[in-house]
Parts: sequence; C-alpha cells; structure tokens
Amino acid sequence: MKQIVLEAPGRFVERQAPMPVPNTGEAFVRVQKVGVCGSDFHAFAGRHPAYSYPRVLGHELSGIVVEAPANDKGIQAGDSCAIEPYLACGKCPTCSMGRENCCEQLKLFGVHIDGGMQEFLSVPINLLHKSEKLSLDQLALVETLGIGAHAVDRSGLRAGEEALVVGAGPIGISVAQFAAALGAKVRLVETVEWRRQF
Repeated sequence: MKQIVLEAPGRFVERQAPMPVPNTGEAFVRVQKVGVCGSDFHAFAGRHPAYSYPRVLGHELSGIVVEAPANDKGIQAGDSCAIEPYLACGKCPTCSMGRENCCEQLKLFGVHIDGGMQEFLSVPINLLHKSEKLSLDQLALVETLGIGAHAVDRSGLRAGEEALVVGAGPIGISVAQFAAALGAKVRLVETVEWRRQF
C-alpha cells in the first residue's frame, strides 16, 4: 500500500509498505480523509518534541470499514466512520479511573505511531464512530470538534454566562461554537488579522 511519510523535517516521500494485519478486536479500514492539524505543521518544521522521524502523519481521520470482527457497536464492512486517534493502555492508574485521555502510555495515530496518510489502517473497534448522516469530510473533523466540546464540558459553563476564548484556530472556533450553542455569551480574541476576518 502507498504511504506518504515525513522522512525528516521538511521532507515528505512516498513509499510502499505492507498492508496492516488487524489484531484481535481491530477493524481493517480504508482511510478516506485526513485533516491537517497545527501539530502536523510543527512536525514538518521540526519544532514538535513529540514527533520522531520517519513518521506517517495524520490523526484527524475518516475511513470506510473494509473488515470488522463481531462487535457490540454494530460496526461492519461498508460503514463510514470517524477514527478516534488516541490509543490508551487501559491499565495505568488514570485509565483505571476512566481518564483514558490522560493515559500514561498514550499513543496518538500520526504522532507516536504511524497515522492516516496511508491507504489502510488497523483500528481498534472501540475507536471507530460510525455515522449514516455525516460526510467523510465531516467525520474527519470529529476529533477536532471533540476537543472543543470536551473543553466546554469540563469548564462547567452554563447558559447565560460569559466565556472568553483565546485563539480563533479550528479548536478555538469549535470551543466558541459549543459555548454559544450552550447559551453562553462568547468573546473570541485573536491576534492574527486573517483569522479575525475569518
């Protein structure tokens, strides 16, 4: 299969790689859409400490399931899914408390392990979120929007309260939208002119 690899800062190459072989509990997924995150730009520039090279980037992902084992989520071949990119160990103290996002061994597709800039991925079933309503473009934005939704949820913000969002990048905009949907009065601060205009 084809992969696009960030071989070193500033240098992408195309290479052929073996097809992934799903482990127990994993689905075989054809990657359809890959969002480009700010962290990917930092990796390209060689300014992100979490990246090692070579690396297949891509953690904002959607795909179509090619093969899936029996599962209680009802995921089967042909389903369009958002791919949650965070792989938690499930065993450390934070995972035991239900805080998988703070896993001590957390691995992220496209950052710590190869991500979605390739034709296929093996993905744990629990990281697939199917939708019959959202397009593949929209499904690739679920991870980004999820960060904004999580931030508003954790803030305890309530309808009628005021919120200040610093930064009008994709996540800042999603925070502002979720806060506004909750009924808060939102102010958005941004120093970059073109982002303010957008």
